[in-house]
Amino acid sequence: MEQINTSQRSVLIDLDGTLIDTAPDIFEAVSRMLNDLKAEALPYQTVCDFIGKGVPNLVHRVLIAAKITTIPDADACAIFYRHYRETNGHFGFVFPGVHEGLIAMKEAGFRLGCVTNKPFALAEPLLQIAGLDGYFDVLVGGDSLPFMKPAPEPLYHACEVMGTLPERAVMVGDSESDVASARAASMPVYIVNYGYPGPAGLSALKCDGFIDSLLELAQQLSVPAPVCET
Repeated sequence: MEQINTSQRSVLIDLDGTLIDTAPDIFEAVSRMLNDLKAEALPYQTVCDFIGKGVPNLVHRVLIAAKITTIPDADACAIFYRHYRETNGHFGFVFPGVHEGLIAMKEAGFRLGCVTNKPFALAEPLLQIAGLDGYFDVLVGGDSLPFMKPAPEPLYHACEVMGTLPERAVMVGDSESDVASARAASMPVYIVNYGYPGPAGLSALKCDGFIDSLLELAQQLSVPAPVCET
């Protein structure tokens, strides 16, 4: 942990659906898992709606949607992980404006943290494959702590590692988990106009602002951060 810098601002950024369109990787792994279980593949959008709350939640919802009751969730997760290690980073793509936005924020002096519910062992190589790992001062995975988003602890931990105050941080993501985590940590939160907002859509996400890209976020952060709603 670095010494706390009370004036240093930081930006905490979700991974799946915010930095990288990982849905193609996940969908392919889910389809391979279902094939192993002798079940039909689910529609692409159905799988996308399950993304954002961690792999156990994803697999559990897939099993329900596919009407599979013959295998424990833990065993299905093991099958999914085996396939996901093969598809991770090979079917998706970095969203437009991500590289430019991260560069702009780094040049403006912001500390950057990636806070994801994806297991660390999958998140780290994904950032490396995508060429994004060099931008971040810390990576917090879904299994880095006993808690994952929507709990506030991953956000607090990222700030602690970077030596910054949560009061000087901003969260950016694409889902209700990101909004809830930021609200619990009393941080402003921006939501991208893409990604995986869930079946209720973007209108259900009560954030401080919507952005079209991380480059737009970098431009908005040149003005004082908004006061978080209570």
